[in-house]
Amino acid sequence: MPKQSNRVTWVVISSWTAAISSKEVGFLTILILCTKQQSARLSRKDLIAKKMGGLIMIISNTDGSLPAVHCRVPRTNYTVQRRGGLSIFTLQGYRVSVAFSRNAFLVDLVKENIGTVLKLDSINNGNDWKGYDMLIFNSWHWWLHTGRKQPWEYVQVGDKIQRDMDRLAAFKEGLTTWSKWVDSNIDTKITQVFYQGVSPTHDGGEEWNSSNSNSTTSCRGQTQPVSGSTYPGTLPPAVAVVKDVLSKISTPVTLLDVTTLSQLRKDGHPSIYGFDGRRGNDCSHWCLAGVPDTWNELLYAILVSRSRRSGH
Repeated sequence: MPKQSNRVTWVVISSWTAAISSKEVGFLTILILCTKQQSARLSRKDLIAKKMGGLIMIISNTDGSLPAVHCRVPRTNYTVQRRGGLSIFTLQGYRVSVAFSRNAFLVDLVKENIGTVLKLDSINNGNDWKGYDMLIFNSWHWWLHTGRKQPWEYVQVGDKIQRDMDRLAAFKEGLTTWSKWVDSNIDTKITQVFYQGVSPTHDGGEEWNSSNSNSTTSCRGQTQPVSGSTYPGTLPPAVAVVKDVLSKISTPVTLLDVTTLSQLRKDGHPSIYGFDGRRGNDCSHWCLAGVPDTWNELLYAILVSRSRRSGH
């Protein structure tokens, strides 16, 4: 299971701001722009090299990677197509199409007579994932939602249907089902598979040892990353689940290990500048441009390295 080193230090470049607007990335389902706080980055290389081309599919709960792509080449013409549950974003002139499949759990979410059922041992929508040069999977954020934000009424494993279960155990069950699907359906001569690691939240300031840390301290008002390359808090428990499942999969899957480098960016969230304004405090989603651009830089670096080794 190839992965990246977590030895990352963020550097603040005060003279740089993101030159994008809501008009330039109007294809977004959700758009969060916080350009004033987003001066910390790793580099400003273009995300996509023309020579690399291909069909890419992102299977996730959010389309945040799409604006990150376009923000790197904001003057480039693009097209967007909607085909059922797919959004297909094409950068004209780059020979690259990125399809986004909104799928928060990877496993099936089915409407039945009793209500919507999350089927942890079933993937019937996987046919939509076939035929791509690259698949990038991600899941976890929505597994913790309860109440009105929870999109299902029941969870099922085999013949057992229940109202709820331990969410981390459910996540592991679902991710194991996904790993079996990958082993049964992916031809690595055609398709590269990536799993984007767990995206952290910053709801508790005690994690980064803030001088005024208490239960109410969060990402609100944070304007600087955590210094250095070590995050004082612990990793989200889902990280261990992801690594355990990937360690047992037969098909080569590259882990984009973004958790620790993202933990350092306590300043990277919309906070009270998100959709809910001062009524809310969003410390789980990310500003754009921002941290998701760096995730794509890591992906780009891996692809360039592989391309050079293969002589392409």
